[in-house]
Amino acid sequence: MGDRFKGRSAVVTGGGGGIGRATALAFATEGANVLVADYGSSRGGEGSDASPAEKVVYEIKANGGNAVAHFANVADFKAAEGIIDSCVKNFGRIDILVNLAGILRERMMWNMTEDEWDAVIAVHLKGTFNCSRRAAALMREQRYGRIVNVTSEAWRGTIGQSNYCAAKGGIVSFTRAIAKELGKYGVTANAIAPLAGTRMTVTPEVIASATKQYEMGVVSKEFYETSINMPGPEYVAPLFLYLASDKAANINGKIFHITRGKVAIYHEPVEQFTIYKTDAGGMWTLEDLEKYVPSSLLVGYVNPAPPEPPKEKK
Repeated sequence: MGDRFKGRSAVVTGGGGGIGRATALAFATEGANVLVADYGSSRGGEGSDASPAEKVVYEIKANGGNAVAHFANVADFKAAEGIIDSCVKNFGRIDILVNLAGILRERMMWNMTEDEWDAVIAVHLKGTFNCSRRAAALMREQRYGRIVNVTSEAWRGTIGQSNYCAAKGGIVSFTRAIAKELGKYGVTANAIAPLAGTRMTVTPEVIASATKQYEMGVVSKEFYETSINMPGPEYVAPLFLYLASDKAANINGKIFHITRGKVAIYHEPVEQFTIYKTDAGGMWTLEDLEKYVPSSLLVGYVNPAPPEPPKEKK
């Protein structure tokens, strides 16, 4: 057992399995009090089960740590508030919030149902807001806190997961926004896009989809091999601890990526190229844009999904 987080109290949502479990165990190993929050639903968000969170708490206590389980759905505003309040009730305060709860419902956009869209947005994006809102109010008062949100490489766009991509892209922007709001109160907010093998990322369906995309030439061989041979969650947990530590007190509003043997930080979203209109009062014409956008703004651009030629009728 270490003591880097001795006296600190952490909430880990989605803590009953995968990256959440690995992170909860890691925090406890370093002396933190840990509230393991998990609704225990299926990969697609169906059903509920208290045992995943309880099992992780049992593991922590068996190793000499201090933890409690909490059974609640982060997509429910009041229930999420209860998660944070339970941490305060059990441990006296909340210092760290890790938003890891998530579900997946893959479907091509034109086949996606309203429920499939709403469910994924509710758990990932709204759930991150729900927990962060209550935690931020308390952290602001005590002028100390660490919020670590979970995004995904999918925030840059992937196939068959437009709901998930939208939620994770929203988490990136949300993290950057609250970092600016909370920084002056001694509270930081950062996000991590982890790559690890869990029930969310490595399933027969995922492997089949990755294989099909590779065979179609939609993804590279490197991407395909990475998708089906992901490292375990233990490889990504250390970055959650680092960003929650006092050593990272000056890191705020940043988006990281981590997997086995690799840590990266995303480029800041800044304007890449610019063209100016100095005559006609700065009013662009359609002819101007047709001429200058391809020749100046999009030099070297390649359409990531060009239209396929029409299939010949048999």
